Amino acid sequence: MNWKPVHTSSGWPETIQSLGATIVIAIFVVTFIVQAFQIPSESMENTLLIGDYLLVDKLHFGRDGFWDKVMPYQKVHRGDIVVFHYPVHPSDHFVKRVVAVPGDRLRMVNRRVYVNGTLEPEPYVHYSRPHDTFRDEFPKLDMAVVPSLTGSWWLQMQKLIEDDQLIVPEGSYFVMGDNRDDSYDSRYWGFVPQENIVGRPLVIYWSMRAADPEVGSVTAGDKLYRFLYAMGHIVQITRWDRTLRLVK
Repeated sequence: MNWKPVHTSSGWPETIQSLGATIVIAIFVVTFIVQAFQIPSESMENTLLIGDYLLVDKLHFGRDGFWDKVMPYQKVHRGDIVVFHYPVHPSDHFVKRVVAVPGDRLRMVNRRVYVNGTLEPEPYVHYSRPHDTFRDEFPKLDMAVVPSLTGSWWLQMQKLIEDDQLIVPEGSYFVMGDNRDDSYDSRYWGFVPQENIVGRPLVIYWSMRAADPEVGSVTAGDKLYRFLYAMGHIVQITRWDRTLRLVK
């Protein structure tokens, strides 16, 4: 019996085609489905910590248009955590919690949030500083100087206050950090437009401690140092109790 050799195609065209398909799939996933995001500040403590690495679900919240009719998109609700383009500098990404949605009337009294006259339960909120009149009794128009308050928001806010309540306009959301005393949020720069919302944090896929007592700050120095340090100490610096935790 004569055996004929079986020829398999394994040349450069097939390799390039396979690599191209992988790149296309990766671009599609990053563009439309998920996006990696690192927590850069303490504004969402203790829900999200500096050193948490997130996967952001970009399909959860839809946009007005054709895709809303064919995809299972959800509306943005009070209490949702969202990642969004910072309205003042859209190239920057922020992560905050939605406190009020379009049409809501918002007021803070002694740090307590009231929406449409009803006290909002906020078990996730964290405080660490003494009381501040502007920050904790929002909205306030009789303040002479408020550090970090943008001038355009100060002018817009005056037009949207009735009975000491801020009215959230259509297509906009009012957001704040869970760490209310250390959060640069809607109180200082205004609303988040619907089109700025990227998605919601889905899972903490990795969490890294901010410092090591022997080596010093993990986040200090250049990117190469941080990468090499992390790879050499990944077991020691990983917060295992936070890794693969769903974000709520």
